[in-house]
Amino acid sequence: MSMLKIKSPYDYKELKRTSVDGKRLYENPWGDPVPSVTTILSATQAPEKRAGLAKWKKRVGDVEAQRIVTEASNVGSVMHNILEKWFKNEEYNPGNNVVHKQAKGMAQVVIDNIQPDISEVWGSEVMLVAKELYAGTTDLVGIYKGKPTIMDFKQTNKPKKRAWIDDYFMQGAAYAGAHNEMYGTDITNIAVFMCSRAGEFQLFEVDTTEFSEWELKWAQRLEQFYNL
Repeated sequence: MSMLKIKSPYDYKELKRTSVDGKRLYENPWGDPVPSVTTILSATQAPEKRAGLAKWKKRVGDVEAQRIVTEASNVGSVMHNILEKWFKNEEYNPGNNVVHKQAKGMAQVVIDNIQPDISEVWGSEVMLVAKELYAGTTDLVGIYKGKPTIMDFKQTNKPKKRAWIDDYFMQGAAYAGAHNEMYGTDITNIAVFMCSRAGEFQLFEVDTTEFSEWELKWAQRLEQFYNL
């Protein structure tokens, strides 16, 4: 794996994480702990998406559904670990079991597709908090295709259509807003790098022209959450 240019113009802070009633919370320097972005998006998920998930579980059965979810989570975790080591120019030797082998192959697919366009890495696993509202951890912040960008990595069992991943764009908008608030930046670009279990790479981008649309949608979900 080739080396990346690491440039850290910001003093990124560590935030303590905790869990209350199954909800992930982050330390908030301005007061009480705040919920994570993923907690907010999950709690405000559209009814039809919840119904679709319930229908799928019923079709495949609870045991098989849990197996699929657990396996996907394990593959995704290992893939993220490999990519994080790559960002930091550190060696990482995953195990030889099926999960590790698959995750390693998927991580390499992602690297091959994005490396030419990443000119600077500002930070990986960057913890961000919007004052008294929400917090979260983005996979990568840096310069992608010449622009400051919030970058996230996703594994998927099968390729997805852009229309299916609204939550990923709102997640990126949330992270960008918190980064802009904390560090005085003006990030308006989001990139989602996705790899399927079969090694198919997908790139989903939000540029400056549509960033405000996802910023607004995130604000609406945030308001919905606090009105629950």
